[in-house]
Amino acid sequence: MSHPPSATVRRTATTAAAVLLLAPLAACGTEGDDVAISVENCGDTVELDGAPERVVMLKSAAAVTLHRLDVLDRVVARAGVYPADYYDADTLAAIEDVPLLTDRTDTSGHLQISREEVVAQTPDLVLGQTDTVTRDTLAANDVALVEEPAFCGSLDGDATFDDVYDQVRLYGEVFERADEADAYVAELEERVAAIEARVPADEDRSVAVLYPTVGGGVTYAYGRGSMSAPLVEAAGLENVFGDVGDRVFEVSAEEIVARDPDVVILLRSDGDPAEVTEALTSLPGADTLRAVQTDAVLPLLLNHAEPPTPLAVDGLELVVDFLEQTR
Repeated sequence: MSHPPSATVRRTATTAAAVLLLAPLAACGTEGDDVAISVENCGDTVELDGAPERVVMLKSAAAVTLHRLDVLDRVVARAGVYPADYYDADTLAAIEDVPLLTDRTDTSGHLQISREEVVAQTPDLVLGQTDTVTRDTLAANDVALVEEPAFCGSLDGDATFDDVYDQVRLYGEVFERADEADAYVAELEERVAAIEARVPADEDRSVAVLYPTVGGGVTYAYGRGSMSAPLVEAAGLENVFGDVGDRVFEVSAEEIVARDPDVVILLRSDGDPAEVTEALTSLPGADTLRAVQTDAVLPLLLNHAEPPTPLAVDGLELVVDFLEQTR
């Protein structure tokens, strides 16, 4: 077995208030530098001596892109939840070939796994972080980590579909598949344009994108910093929480009722769609919502709206399909 390339992380910005740019990739190492790959991610410069050969994947968001770049076979272990509805048959089969360490999550959908379980796989790259598996906790083992920018708070300003394309190109740089990434981005851009062309000019409904806690608890809403914002805008909808710049935030039942959206999109990590619908309709005053009264409530898997990945393009298509059915 070849020795995995070693990783180095340089902190490029440390001030707590800084909004960290997570742009696609940086260039390869400069002359006189033996670093083969260097990318900016979540405020750090992540450097690798070569394309990763042993990857541990802790979140489902990157799987589609890795498959399209033909590097999913470099994932030696995975953890978390990988709902079948995200993937075509080939991608799902490739994911299921990867050993699953654990799919244990808490009530908010956060993965429960120890750093030791991840390090035991001797990865040279980890995709996704948890409360215990972070860039800092992996540093002692010289293991690099790349996270989705939306999940580490490093997206600069409002989310856009460009963030999807940037992240695809990021993985193209990391795995030395830049040409394949560019081709995939071109395909995604064409798909978005084709879906937008289906939206009628007179579409004027409002929408709220929510993540209720199944079984009771906090309800979250998504603002302009979320990928759900450009998604619903491309579908011709007005986000009733579009005046909030945050990606996600807690919201009360009274606030949802007061904003009274025509359509509600309910995000969920997994599970029965009926459960997340029940989590909404059981809120005080939910029976007065126009969306509930007209059955304009769409349960949607989380990665179909968050974070910016190609799955959001699938999500846009699902939303436009739903709007056509409820118009």
